[in-house]
Amino acid sequence: MSYCTAIKSMSGERQALHKAYHDHHYGFPIHDDNELFCRLIFEINQAGLSWETILRKEVSFRAAYDNFDILKVAAYAEADRERLLADARIIRNKLKINATIENAKTILNLQKEHGSFRNWLASHHPKTKIEWIKIFKKTFKFTGGKIVNEFLMSIGYLPNAHDESCDVYSEVLKSQPKWLSSQM
Repeated sequence: MSYCTAIKSMSGERQALHKAYHDHHYGFPIHDDNELFCRLIFEINQAGLSWETILRKEVSFRAAYDNFDILKVAAYAEADRERLLADARIIRNKLKINATIENAKTILNLQKEHGSFRNWLASHHPKTKIEWIKIFKKTFKFTGGKIVNEFLMSIGYLPNAHDESCDVYSEVLKSQPKWLSSQM
């Protein structure tokens, strides 16, 4: 069942939570490196959990991780790791926390080489899902196949974020740069 279809079967607050993400974020391009980093970290933290858990904790994640400011997160020291491990508002998984900090450092290096994380992504497009997974596993921590697939679908780099019958499908296509949408 697609995400578009699954939301229709939900009700109340749960449906509103998912629909807000689905209708305004999922599959739409992200132009800001901090927000791209944020989405990657959300996907990493979702591993083994429900997406709903991440959506419910978004505000807490942003507060705990300095709104995903890459420079700040890359500079986190042991005291920050301990603070995050003790923060019950977020996912307190040592591997995920360490991956977040290390991935921020990696993105800083990618920004130096390519001008931005977004440019680094664009420099590799188009790629198949398998090719993307290999690149991510070589470049980042804690990025398995499902994480990479969901991250890239969520930012419009891989197809199938929305069904063609979905209400926002055409909006997602319109929002993508021509070089990206021509590859879909």
